[in-house]
Amino acid sequence: MSEEDVVDRPVRRIPGGAGILLPMRRPARRRDPKVERISQVQLFSACSKRDLSRIAVLAEEIEVPSGRVLMRQGDIGREAFVIADGRAKVTIRGKSSAELGPGECFGEMALLHSAPRSATVTAESDMRLFVLGSRQFAALIESVPGVGRQVLAALAERVRKAERAQPHH
Repeated sequence: MSEEDVVDRPVRRIPGGAGILLPMRRPARRRDPKVERISQVQLFSACSKRDLSRIAVLAEEIEVPSGRVLMRQGDIGREAFVIADGRAKVTIRGKSSAELGPGECFGEMALLHSAPRSATVTAESDMRLFVLGSRQFAALIESVPGVGRQVLAALAERVRKAERAQPHH
């Protein structure tokens, strides 16, 4: 290590070390649990830490009790949900379709297009959710176009998976 390296970095003296200087370790940054959870969502998984932090700032944290309908099939959607804690049940035309848990996202199509919801989602347990509105998402896309590209790529992948799962006639 040269003297130049030592000059630009915080240093500490070793007791009894006759003037020996060593670089100080920077304290580990605390990870924001909201950013961590959002980073687990496929829709946002390719986003940078900086972009994830921006998304986290825009997403409102809410708590809902078990049994609450979070979105209803046929209603117009204006927000997406990320599950921080808890479980939800998805039904389509009254038939159970899927179970969702922490780190999963639903309602994301509403971020791009206000249209009738394709499913009903009900809290199966008490839940903590991050809610991202379409207006906040539009503002994010304006300022950080890369996030929009990442979300579109993730949605395209979901459409491909859904198409592969459909029986061919």
